[in-house]
Amino acid sequence: MTSILKDVFAGPTNTAKDKDLQRDTVDPSKSVNHLTNDLGVKVADTDNWLKVSDGTNVGPHLLEDQFAREKIMRFDHERIPERVVHARGAGAHGYFKVYDNRASKYTSASVLTDSSRTTPVFVRFSTVQGSRGSADTVRDVRGFAVKFYTDEGNWDIVGNDIPIFFIQDSVKFPDLVHAVKPEPHNEVPQGQSAHNNFWDFVGLQLESAHMVMWVMSDRGIPRSYRMMQGFGVNTYTLTNKSGEMYFVKFHWIPELGVHSLVWDEALKIAGQDPDFHRKDLYEAIDNGAPPKWKFCVQVIPQAREHEFEFDILDATKVWPEELVPLEEIGEMVLDRKPEEFFPEVEQVAFCTSHVVPGIGFSDDPLLQGRNFSYFDTQLSRLGTNWQELPINRPVCPVLNHQRDGAMRHRITAGTINYWPNRKETFPPVAVSEGGYDTYPSKVAGIKQRVRGAKFQEHYNQAQLFVNSLAPHEKQHLIQAVSFELDHCDDPIVYESYTKILNHIDFELAKQVATNVGGVIPNAPAKANHGKKSEPLSQLYYAPKKPTIVSRRVAILVADGFNLAEMQAVRAALVSAKALCFVIGPRRGEVYPEGVPRSAGKGCMTDHHYEGQRSTLFDAVYIPSGEHVTTLSKNGRVIHYVREAFGHCKAIGAVGEAVKLLRDVAHLPGVQFQDDIRSDDIITSYGVVTTGSYDVKSAATDTLKIGPGSKGFTANFAHAISLHRCFERELDGLTTQIAY
Repeated sequence: MTSILKDVFAGPTNTAKDKDLQRDTVDPSKSVNHLTNDLGVKVADTDNWLKVSDGTNVGPHLLEDQFAREKIMRFDHERIPERVVHARGAGAHGYFKVYDNRASKYTSASVLTDSSRTTPVFVRFSTVQGSRGSADTVRDVRGFAVKFYTDEGNWDIVGNDIPIFFIQDSVKFPDLVHAVKPEPHNEVPQGQSAHNNFWDFVGLQLESAHMVMWVMSDRGIPRSYRMMQGFGVNTYTLTNKSGEMYFVKFHWIPELGVHSLVWDEALKIAGQDPDFHRKDLYEAIDNGAPPKWKFCVQVIPQAREHEFEFDILDATKVWPEELVPLEEIGEMVLDRKPEEFFPEVEQVAFCTSHVVPGIGFSDDPLLQGRNFSYFDTQLSRLGTNWQELPINRPVCPVLNHQRDGAMRHRITAGTINYWPNRKETFPPVAVSEGGYDTYPSKVAGIKQRVRGAKFQEHYNQAQLFVNSLAPHEKQHLIQAVSFELDHCDDPIVYESYTKILNHIDFELAKQVATNVGGVIPNAPAKANHGKKSEPLSQLYYAPKKPTIVSRRVAILVADGFNLAEMQAVRAALVSAKALCFVIGPRRGEVYPEGVPRSAGKGCMTDHHYEGQRSTLFDAVYIPSGEHVTTLSKNGRVIHYVREAFGHCKAIGAVGEAVKLLRDVAHLPGVQFQDDIRSDDIITSYGVVTTGSYDVKSAATDTLKIGPGSKGFTANFAHAISLHRCFERELDGLTTQIAY
């Protein structure tokens, strides 16, 4: 992308939707400062219910106290029915722009072809299985739903962070959700698929095999919403101005790459900070690192629909990029947090049926049912006038004859509420003038309950996915399936699924069966076709230019640390837009080496060792200084280092701190810089050490992220940019250390 295009996408959101929402935004700091009820009547006492009392003894409450009744009634009804799925979510505002009109050969939709537009968007990320009270980091699919407030009306891409789904036909959706949700007899487990009913269902519903591989991979535990891919999942259609129709899939590719947590880390964060992903999203926006995604399409001409070995309308299949390349057409930026969570994030309503001229529907059997289900769900949750809520309201004019219903906001003057009418109020719009046009697809057949022949094959793409994974990703997949099936206590369930795994990958099936007590196969049940697709591995999406933007770095200190060194390293990391947090024995002042222990002389810490564990950071750095003696006697600090090592995170240490890593934490297999006088750098298994780092070192350590013989911070930043050092795991080092 040229610098001009980058400049176009820079800057805070100031879109038509932002201006529209201001009509319903109240800033208490700028308002008249007094309390009223919902009708504007000033309230004199909001602390005492009107009651019968003789001044000493309290009697019964009086029903006539309209202020108290209103206050309690409004409280009683603050909650709306939570979403059956995707209940746990977070959202943000932003904008979308296309680079140019390159998509005009496929579609007449201006939102995808007019580069002069800035289209406001609101995005909601979510987990699927758990309730609103579950944790962010559970293993699950993530919703990735985007609402475009276009000049032609609202367009919703109601997607996920995984490109396929568990089922082919929407009629199975209630069964899937019932199976994956907490079991009905005890409402257990919450936010987790590791139970009998889920694995029983997917073991009997063979079309789920491909999706199970994705969810059990690292994709099921993303590091951040900002590091997830997004997919429209279903097959839609595009129609151009010449009336030609194309099949399309929508993709979002994150600027920061696609990264995940490790399983032990995900489990711990669920208890230590269950709002981790939500806070991470808002922290990035607050710190000037708004998340960005490239918007891409995969397009198949109508004439090529039946050329593939799979059915392109089957939602359990991807369109391999080797067969259907991605085409980049635009970019999305999220740069503004909600003002109030409930009216924006909780009341935002998405429907797969919301499209604009130039975009249409295919006969995808999952999409066809979703078009009915999503609209019906919004009616149930929010009522018939849900589209009038500020977050859902379009920015273009809404002109029709819809009337009445609960919670109607709109007041329409005049006597006409029907068509045709004598005044020709709100007439239909001709297609030539922008009216929505449905592509005239030919439909022929008989009424029957069947699926196409290509819908019957369930294992080829599951094999393709497993074949395409990097060695550490395959190992994580084995561990994940083993964890899940180990939680199933019915032998029928885990024995049956290990048989299914043998249709996908013999080694996968053998290792999982050995771990969980399943049926250990002697030979593959289905020959592996051996094909691979590089874009199916997360490694494929590593940023072309190494970056540590928004990466969280913990700096471990105690009284007696080297302040000059710490400040130099922190300044360099912050200059690259990393987020550095000083972690000490207490929140408050910690005193550098040579500084008197008196108030006002120390360095303020951000957190204490127990308050923010290593799981909440991407890297750990320990400066030199006499404080290392104190750190070496603190079990939490030792665990901090070992846990970061076990989770394959970058670790940096200088001077005396190197001895802590080597002699106290006992990090196995790592080479260290043992000479405390040397400023040479040694990087070993993602552990970066040097003997000294002073003003002279800092002056020559210009932060150009990358490996090299000089520059501690440059080497440390490079280790952070790699996200993890999975060689530790593959070489067996992480199993040698307790964390």
